[in-house]
Amino acid sequence: MKTILLVRHAKSDRGSFSMSDSARPLNDRGKQDAPVMAKRLLERNMPIDVFLSSPARRAYATASIFVKQFGLNDEKIIVVPELYMAETPAFVQVITNAPAEAETIAIFSHNQGITDFANTLSSVKIDNMPTCSIFAVETAIDNWKDFKSRGNHFLFFDYPKLA
Repeated sequence: MKTILLVRHAKSDRGSFSMSDSARPLNDRGKQDAPVMAKRLLERNMPIDVFLSSPARRAYATASIFVKQFGLNDEKIIVVPELYMAETPAFVQVITNAPAEAETIAIFSHNQGITDFANTLSSVKIDNMPTCSIFAVETAIDNWKDFKSRGNHFLFFDYPKLA
C-alpha cells in the first residue's frame, strides 16, 4: 500500500499587478494555517517520505512549512515544474515517477487542477479544496509506476476551518 496526500497551497497574498502569479507569497493566514495542518498530519501518524512541490512560491513555502514541522529541512522538497497549475494527467505522471522507496508522498499544488484530480481518486467527491486542505488516499500498489487514478481507498479530507 502507498499513500498520497494532496495539499493545496496555503492562502497567498494577491500581490501587486506587477507580481507574477508564480511569485505570490503566503499571506499571514497562510503562514498560520500551514503549520496547523502539518501538525494534524503528525497527530494522525502520517509520515511523509517525499515532498513534491510546484515551483510557485506559495506552494513551495507551504511545503517548506510542512517539512519544518516534520523536523526536516528544505532539501527534502523536490520541485516539480509540472505541478504548477497542473491538470489530472500531470498529477498522474508525477505520481508514477515518484521515488519507488517512498511509501507516502505529499504533493503541493494549485486549484482548480488539484480539486479535479482529487475527484478522480475515489468515490468521495468534493466541490473545492480550500487553501491548505489535504485530501488523502491509499492505493493498493507496491510501485508508483503501477498507479491508476481510479479505485483508491479514501482516507480523509481535512482543511483549516474544519476544526
